[in-house]
Amino acid sequence: VGRKAVSLFPGIGFGAAYKILQRVYKFGGQPVVKDALTKKYGSEFDERFGHKTGQTLLAAISGSLIGIGEVVLLPLDALKVKAQTAPEQLHGRGVVNIFAQEGMSLYRGAGLTAMRNAPGSFALFGGSAAAKCVMGVGEDGDRATWTQDAIASCVGAVASISVAQPLDVIKTRIQNRPFDTPESGMTILKRLIQNEGAGGLLKGLTPKLLVVGPKLIFSFT
Repeated sequence: VGRKAVSLFPGIGFGAAYKILQRVYKFGGQPVVKDALTKKYGSEFDERFGHKTGQTLLAAISGSLIGIGEVVLLPLDALKVKAQTAPEQLHGRGVVNIFAQEGMSLYRGAGLTAMRNAPGSFALFGGSAAAKCVMGVGEDGDRATWTQDAIASCVGAVASISVAQPLDVIKTRIQNRPFDTPESGMTILKRLIQNEGAGGLLKGLTPKLLVVGPKLIFSFT
């Protein structure tokens, strides 16, 4: 029973390390970047777009920049994916051995990941900020209630996952390839369209919304 239970959590070590570092970096870094952008460009954004829209755009842009930098953590994400989908590639190998032998190949698909993270994080933080504007949060200087935070987080999470899903499908297939037989994102995209149609780019969207969505809502709230 114990072994069967453990088998339900493949790659949990890599996944836990990745998610902890990712959450600390993303949700700790975005407010810092937003404050820096607000100090430098806040008045320009307010003048051009209005205060509410300007603040929403600054939240979205700072989130996008943070999302691009998240590529630094890609090796942990790649190893998590391999442990879940192709564990034979890691069988009998220690973490130090993997990093020493594979080196920069663990960053395979970094460009595609940055392309995925930029709009995904833009939608995550921008969607949340826009939802709070619609609910009138901050108009009288009051902080959002728990319910308002949860609703805004839900909007941001759904927007982020939906926007990033097509590139996420390709990224996962790149990471799933054996270390010694890599494929480019363009090759994978062409084969996916030929074999599965454009709808293949949205594979797994529903379960991801059901699983990842609540996690993002929890992180935000």
